[in-house]
Amino acid sequence: MWVSKLTCGDCGQSYEGMFFTPRLFRLAREDQHFVELFVLSSGSLKKMAELLGLSYPTVRNRLDSLIDRLQQEQQRDQALKQQVLDDIEQGRIKPKEGMRMIDML
Repeated sequence: MWVSKLTCGDCGQSYEGMFFTPRLFRLAREDQHFVELFVLSSGSLKKMAELLGLSYPTVRNRLDSLIDRLQQEQQRDQALKQQVLDDIEQGRIKPKEGMRMIDML
């Protein structure tokens, strides 16, 4: 999925184009909340278990699942990077545009 338009909520100015979304943004809302709690609890799974009212093994399993999803997103980004490099090499996109796309990953 690509973001194609960004609009300022204050002034209404917008930009259209092809924008990549950060990996954490691509996670489900529940996973984003989990990451936020993880950071706020300084990475303590014990503290997270208390905050979420879950057992330590359940929190550990959720973290392992989240790690798997993030690794899948990294692999997806790496494949996209390779596709952009191939497109540059084949002349389908200009090098400057391709490098901009890669920088956004």
